[in-house]
Amino acid sequence: MIYIAYLAMQDVHIMSGRVGNTPANRDCSAEWGPDGRCALQLLRPFFWLGNETLKVPVALFALNRRRLCERLRQNKDVQKNSIVLLQGGEETQRYCTDTGIVFRQESYFHWTFGVTEAGCFGAVDVDTGRSILFVPQLPESYAVWMGKIHPPEFFKNKYAVDEAHYVTEISSVLASKKPAVLLTLRGVNTDSGNVSKEASFEGISQFNVNNTILHPEIAECRVIKTDMELEVLRYTNKISSEAHKEVMKAVKVGMKEYELESLFQHYCYTRGGMRHTSYTCICGSGENSSVLHYGHAGAPNDKTIEDGDLCLFDMGGEYYCYGSDITCTFPANGKFTAEQRAVYEAVLKASRAVMEAVKPGVAWPDMHRLADRVHLEELTRIGILKGNVDDMVKVHLGAIFMPHGLGHLLGIDVHDVGGYPEGVRRAEEPGLRSLRTARRLQPGMVLTIEPGIYFIQHLLQQALHDPAQACFINSDLLQRFRAVGGVRIEDDIVVTATGMELLTCVPRTVEEIEAFMAEGQSSAKSFDCLSSQKK
Repeated sequence: MIYIAYLAMQDVHIMSGRVGNTPANRDCSAEWGPDGRCALQLLRPFFWLGNETLKVPVALFALNRRRLCERLRQNKDVQKNSIVLLQGGEETQRYCTDTGIVFRQESYFHWTFGVTEAGCFGAVDVDTGRSILFVPQLPESYAVWMGKIHPPEFFKNKYAVDEAHYVTEISSVLASKKPAVLLTLRGVNTDSGNVSKEASFEGISQFNVNNTILHPEIAECRVIKTDMELEVLRYTNKISSEAHKEVMKAVKVGMKEYELESLFQHYCYTRGGMRHTSYTCICGSGENSSVLHYGHAGAPNDKTIEDGDLCLFDMGGEYYCYGSDITCTFPANGKFTAEQRAVYEAVLKASRAVMEAVKPGVAWPDMHRLADRVHLEELTRIGILKGNVDDMVKVHLGAIFMPHGLGHLLGIDVHDVGGYPEGVRRAEEPGLRSLRTARRLQPGMVLTIEPGIYFIQHLLQQALHDPAQACFINSDLLQRFRAVGGVRIEDDIVVTATGMELLTCVPRTVEEIEAFMAEGQSSAKSFDCLSSQKK
């Protein structure tokens, strides 16, 4: 919910968005007296779901709009008196029925306006930065079935925009601004291959429209997070990390995978106000831990967890459209086998090597190559592989054990935009071609670091039938490790001026995991970030 409050002649205390009786963490426009009283206070609007959830100022989106305008003004192809026009998401139903699907805002529109309602448009004057929100004019029946109908002025205050009108007025309002051009959003998402929905309304044909300039500029703005955005991402990681730890404490042999998915979602929603997850939860146990995108409708986290299974749980909560993406791998019975431990520590070593190397200017494909090399070195040390690691790299053997990319940009979308801007090419080699970005790192980028080693039967059989790769594989020892399934360790990080900040806080070493699970089975002891996780 977005809160706007006018307080007159009363004591106020704003802590985590609550109103109390002492003047601390004030978010108001007037000066405070020594007794904590003020004549008239206007609290800036913020999104907040109560209890201990995060208060997010809508100033976050005003800053995003300002950044976008500044960037567009630097573009020589943008004319004076240009107006950005975006169309928000629309309500959808389940196929041909009238059963509504819970609405989640279109990501570019959310980044620009922070609006939670469906059916809106938004405009921004590039020269002045002035913002206009267009909201649906709802039928009277809405008041019966859905609740109170608010006028445009309500939304103007709620989202701190300069103007608000009905969608039906969009043509006349924009015409009164006499724009030289409307900049609409059209471009390809490099992860999905889908094209963003371009704003369209009755009467748009009377305007000069450009649909090529905006997409690369706004996508580039989304790549670098502001301090306010980082606070939201820290929060999503905090709640999601705690939810993962609740799962680790609760898991027991004989449970269904979906029971742990349910527990994760329950914690994120009850404690974090997260109605949505960032993606479909992946809760693979045993051989399912080697299925990279397990949890889909054909394999809905429905296996019974067995003694000796390794659990690979990849889940992330979303708050106010900002996401998280965390994977924890742990033994269902609380104790790693020798084989599980060997593979887990190989992946952890790769994760730590990448974290040590991350800094501005580093090319992300080089980080993938680093993780790949550590995996090959460790698999050779274990004995699964034999021979020269450099020769293994030449035949892309690492992609047999880690076919996905090392990580991706994260933000309002779990696979966030901007991975392949103009001039950044996707590699063609196995493994590297799965990278969702090949950029050089910059401060303010948020990414996942998610190395993994998997024993995927299909890929292993391919390698064993390829003489160029089979010569490096100890097939007898490999057989012992096939039952491990897969290990992935995924953390969310922010690139800083000198290195990185780790956002995720969960047990990571074998010793931490086993100790935490042992304690968790008998108590609700909390887990603080250990020294092994701090950087």
